[in-house]
Amino acid sequence: MESGAESLVSNQLRQLYPQLGNLRFPLVAPDAELGADLVLDVRHQLEDYILPRFAALDAPLLAVIGGSTGSGKSTLINSLAGAELSVASAIRPTTRRPLLIFHPEEESWFTSTRILPELARVTTTGTAEAAEIRSDTADTTQLELRAATAVPRGLALLDSPDIDSIVEENRRLAAQLLAAADLWIFVTTAARYADAIPWAMLDAAAARNVVIGVVLNRVPPGVGAQVRADLVDKFAQRGLSHAPLFVISEQDLGADHLLPEPDVAPLRDWLQGLTADAAARATVVRQSLLGAVGQLEDTLGQISAAYQQQLIAKAGYAEDLTKFATAEAEVLEQLSDGSLLRGEVLARWQDVVGTGQWTRMLESGISRLRDRITGFFRARNLPTEPVAEAIEESLHTLLVAEAQSAIVEALQAWESRPGGEKLASAVRQNLRSSSVRAEVAAELIRQWQKYLLEIVRTEGQDKKTMARALALGVNVVGVALMIAVFSVTGGLAGGEVAVASGTAVVAQRVLEALFGDSAVRRMASQARNDLAQRVQQFLAADQQVFAQQLEQLELSSAQAEEFAAGIAGLAAASRAEQDK
Repeated sequence: MESGAESLVSNQLRQLYPQLGNLRFPLVAPDAELGADLVLDVRHQLEDYILPRFAALDAPLLAVIGGSTGSGKSTLINSLAGAELSVASAIRPTTRRPLLIFHPEEESWFTSTRILPELARVTTTGTAEAAEIRSDTADTTQLELRAATAVPRGLALLDSPDIDSIVEENRRLAAQLLAAADLWIFVTTAARYADAIPWAMLDAAAARNVVIGVVLNRVPPGVGAQVRADLVDKFAQRGLSHAPLFVISEQDLGADHLLPEPDVAPLRDWLQGLTADAAARATVVRQSLLGAVGQLEDTLGQISAAYQQQLIAKAGYAEDLTKFATAEAEVLEQLSDGSLLRGEVLARWQDVVGTGQWTRMLESGISRLRDRITGFFRARNLPTEPVAEAIEESLHTLLVAEAQSAIVEALQAWESRPGGEKLASAVRQNLRSSSVRAEVAAELIRQWQKYLLEIVRTEGQDKKTMARALALGVNVVGVALMIAVFSVTGGLAGGEVAVASGTAVVAQRVLEALFGDSAVRRMASQARNDLAQRVQQFLAADQQVFAQQLEQLELSSAQAEEFAAGIAGLAAASRAEQDK
């Protein structure tokens, strides 16, 4: 494998590695669990095998000896090593802590965390019994290291837990170790070779195109030819016809608990042929490494598809938050179509302005109207506080009701989604209380009313205008401005909508008499826009609690795009290497 192509492929993988760590699958979706599991598997394979192998193409080959429970893996690895290093027993599971055996001169390749970095190194030198490999204290988070001169240079043997172990963590570790191998030595028996789990592992080997040798162990006398023929046929059906098959007969072991050398010699010769020189090892490395990368591309595509499902699910939750936009639109509509002026507000305003007298006054010219307006209010001396309070109460009720309605509808929508109860519960815990929401709404209205008075003062900077406004009363003018804002749709220009026998028109005429038509339009527009902004901020405070829950999911379309680009880059680099 040439360094340039190797560098291109490995660089793409090194860019993808941290991206994988950022992918989350928190929402219920068809492939959420699969996506999370695949991310874990891929990160393990990158850490344990692919990236370290790219970084050290000349490192010894790692041969993982795997297989079913009771298939004789430990006996086989002891026989290859020429000593009882891994204990064999009828008690299951036997291998709890994986054992890595290598030539003493190549110890430095394995004492570091170059491969399998999550497994703590434990170096032993005594017999298998002294090492307590099978004891309850053995830990699947550890990797036991043993040196053996019988293991050829350029090769390391790894005794793996059973692939069908009754202990889940053993099965998980066995799969992880097999994914970290340069080559597999798969051990099965004449009684177990047709089981589903071994063939699932062999199918995975075929898909990855890993270099593999199969040991058919414990074959009873007289059935070897029949079983071999059946097994070879099954290999051919699964694309494994290239895999060598080694048959070991059933027999009693000697005092050293090792297989006879003639039974082990064919497998030993095959391994020595693979590791005889740098060129032979490079061939194995290239086949297994590029096969792993090729399979990885398919797996990354599955992860990408699963992550897209997460984004779609998140978009569904986000769409439910349009309830707040609907609430905002409803508030603004009621603020401008006269709805707010019905009932108590209308009654209090009529107490201030009367009815028939204003109809006659409106027939006068503006110049005469100014004097008559001032005189009218001075003569009646009616307070405007009840009108302002009625408006405040109506506006407050509207704001709180629409906010609460949006919250309830959004919560119900989230809870109706699969797994949405957890998100909805988190929102409930972080929402402001009803009393706090009501107080915020009241403060909003007070601040808006103050802003209206500021508008009146700003427009009344002219001495004559201010004098007329002061004579009439700033509060009266402010109330008139609120009435005007709430009584028309689309602004005051050319389209007044009278409410309740012309009382809204009265408010507009009061303002026009004091400030002029264009100024009134400007004042009403400013007041309306300011209120709309305050309403939006009021509703957004509750909506943000929902949005923050979605943000905490750490699901991002930008991440998805970056990940997809990384997969495409890896595919291009892999094609360039395969074409050589």
